[in-house]
Amino acid sequence: MAEVAGVVAGAVATPASVAETAEVLRSSTGSVVPVGAGTKTGWAAPPASCDLLLRTTGLDRVVEHAPGDLVVVAEAGVRLDALRDRLAEHGQQLALDPPEPGATLGGVVGANASGPRRLRYGTVRDLLIGVTVVLADGTVARSGGKVVKNVAGYDLGKLYTGAHGSLGVVVSTAWRLHPLPPAARTVLVPVRDTAHAGRLAAELARSPLTPAAAELRWGGELGEGAEFAVLFESTEASVRAQARAAVALLGGAAAKAPPAWFGARPEGGLVLRLAYEPAALTAVLDALPDGSHGNAHACTGVGYAAVPRDCDLAALRAALAPYDGSAVVVAGTGVDHWGPPGGAFGLMTRVKDQFDPGRRLSPGRLLGGL
Repeated sequence: MAEVAGVVAGAVATPASVAETAEVLRSSTGSVVPVGAGTKTGWAAPPASCDLLLRTTGLDRVVEHAPGDLVVVAEAGVRLDALRDRLAEHGQQLALDPPEPGATLGGVVGANASGPRRLRYGTVRDLLIGVTVVLADGTVARSGGKVVKNVAGYDLGKLYTGAHGSLGVVVSTAWRLHPLPPAARTVLVPVRDTAHAGRLAAELARSPLTPAAAELRWGGELGEGAEFAVLFESTEASVRAQARAAVALLGGAAAKAPPAWFGARPEGGLVLRLAYEPAALTAVLDALPDGSHGNAHACTGVGYAAVPRDCDLAALRAALAPYDGSAVVVAGTGVDHWGPPGGAFGLMTRVKDQFDPGRRLSPGRLLGGL
């Protein structure tokens, strides 16, 4: 039985081309929920209904790879790990590292998923240079790289990033690539408490060092097995020198490979995606309820925390608000997924009505029930 976020689908379609996707949307009259491999369906609220589950996994072609231009064009159903292997043969990478195995490019865009190396390379919005989407009425629209015509002045790549299929179906993507680094080193520092974690992140951010990632992992009580891991990627001489400088600055010791926990999402209870001002790391950690565990991209203001199921989400969100903070549920049911809509909700509503006036695409999945 096909379902998305616990909502059973009335029917399933798996189109194998852009034209087939357009025809599916033109001929459908009920609600349509696009998904990729389904690795992040819990990152948005359950849909209000799902008359048709539209799987993009049949759109699985790498359309073009121009190694000399550091650009790749691939359809939405291409798996990120498969693309990673293909690009590595040319000494290149798409520098996105969300940990969900089997994630597709369309799903990564729809969920705005990233991993530890966002610190150096950026997120989907930084690396996505072009996108092709099918709108609710079956219109095919293109924006960005290798495109003749934009649509209504919108930057579709940024607009569809994090939209969870609510504005249209992403069918093809174009990406900026980077060379694979020839060497890597990781510096591991034991963390004493939340104040120590905040100081480590601040010292690193103020330093001239150029890490690819800076990850904090904490257990039930910060200080019990808590670690700070700093990853350097560059030439052999550079990573050795930077690792030595990081040990002198932060303490700890250098290792060749990141620890096993590096980049993993926490599990158990309610899992929240936290966003906040990077300088507020200590305050955010202190606001989490007892028994929490998780990890944070320590210098970018993003973290993932597993909190007890009876956590007072409203109180936690209120505690994070002074730091421009939010707590969005990415795993868990029966709770307020997004929290208060905020001042941008009116603009979001107008955009939704512009792209999906019938509100048929992923209904109810976005903030405020959009």
